[in-house]
Amino acid sequence: MGKGWTLYKKLHKWPGLIISFILLYYAITGIFMSHRELFSGIDISRKILPENYEYLNWNNAALKGNVIISKDSILVYGNIGIWVTDPAFSRFTSFNNGFPKGSDNRKIFDVHKDRNGELYAATLFGLYAYDKTELKWKRFELQGSKERFVGIESIGDTVYAINRSYLFKGYVAGINTRFARIELPAPEGYINKISLFSTIWQIHSGEIFGLPGKLYVDLLGIVTIFLLVTGIIYFFFPGWVKRRNKNDKPVEKIAGINRWSLQWHNKVGAWTFVLLIILFFTGMFLRPPLLIAIAKTEVSPLKYSHLDQPNPWYDKLRDILYDPDRDILLISTSEGMYFTEVKNLQPIRFIYQPPVSVMGINTFQQYEKGVFLIGSFSGLFLWHPDYPEVYNYATGKLYHEHASGRPVGEYKVTGTLTSYSGELYMIDYDKGVLPIGNVSPFPSTPSDVIEESKMSLWNVCLEVHTGRFFQNIVGNFYILIVPLTGLAGIMVVISGYLLYRKGYRLNS
Repeated sequence: MGKGWTLYKKLHKWPGLIISFILLYYAITGIFMSHRELFSGIDISRKILPENYEYLNWNNAALKGNVIISKDSILVYGNIGIWVTDPAFSRFTSFNNGFPKGSDNRKIFDVHKDRNGELYAATLFGLYAYDKTELKWKRFELQGSKERFVGIESIGDTVYAINRSYLFKGYVAGINTRFARIELPAPEGYINKISLFSTIWQIHSGEIFGLPGKLYVDLLGIVTIFLLVTGIIYFFFPGWVKRRNKNDKPVEKIAGINRWSLQWHNKVGAWTFVLLIILFFTGMFLRPPLLIAIAKTEVSPLKYSHLDQPNPWYDKLRDILYDPDRDILLISTSEGMYFTEVKNLQPIRFIYQPPVSVMGINTFQQYEKGVFLIGSFSGLFLWHPDYPEVYNYATGKLYHEHASGRPVGEYKVTGTLTSYSGELYMIDYDKGVLPIGNVSPFPSTPSDVIEESKMSLWNVCLEVHTGRFFQNIVGNFYILIVPLTGLAGIMVVISGYLLYRKGYRLNS
């Protein structure tokens, strides 16, 4: 059949067998990840996961921040939900009553207390207020109420909340607050562009076309599983059949299965090979190192897709903070820092910007008059909007941007904590709570918090899907699992299609 046939067969057979099991878990975890809310009630105990997923010293984004609600009570919140503790952080009691079952439903981005003592919580699946009578959290039924809310602020008798796309404004009344949804105006010089990363992410997940798109990618996941299983059958069964008596009925049945597997493996692969190449190719750019190449690139949204929105702030809002000295609202976005006067809500971009990781802001609070504390996976920084200099809070030195463009800094900051006496603690994703300066040591994670705070099925699937789950086995090489598997997958799909076409021509 020639050298071409032999080459295609080698490129398809052996790399295909090697990556089959990797692609199998990609396909399965990808299907689960497409429907996060549907599976949000399912958790996995951290005790059965690798050691690096355990909560040690409040790491793994267990905590994001805290709110002092009285002289003897402090609320802490983050991936563990909301817990009430004392000023010494020595005793913790769950404050999660009212949230649905499951860690994802208790993923808290912000907790806010207004001047009347009413409590609000911004969560992964909506905006909540605390019912002081029934002693539980209640979700507001808003337009897009199950979307991710990321920030809450209040000014006098008005409370503001933002999800990833809209600002919500209401008169402070706890669970009886009535919110109006506001689409913020476009900033000056606005051009309808979105990040290339977001575009590739939504193509890969199918979200670019909403639920139909996600179901379509689910189907590609099922196709991938089918091709893997039928490919493995064809790899092993012929040799098994040759070693046995062909007149045996079990052998005849297996031979039939083998012929059926090959036939449909070829057909399904030929019908979907272009779609699979797109799926594998887009997945390669969602993790470093290829992610770094596209992190700052912007493109026009695809027409008629989920990203082609009239709202200039669609999926771009990240946090909100009121500056009482200037009487303005500061808004953190994926496009940078903006401010707006309370009356007109017209966002204006700050000239001088703080460093914020592409993975988003995690700390946004006032440090002192005119100065703000900005935390992300790039680090923790002091930022004054009127000055170009930015200071690294952890080192006390002037910040200089790294030429390498790495999306993470020396500290991967997931939040900060402020004690009743004003002591400030930085929270690092890997190291947990870190005292900065001359402050008291912070207590370790108590056993009752660890016992109740499991890991959501979605997050476990994400860790497997990105390759981080295997870091304990392969070390830092895990970062190459995604791009290498993507390249191998594309090679296997193309060589398989060429084999099919060559065989089709020979038999026609």
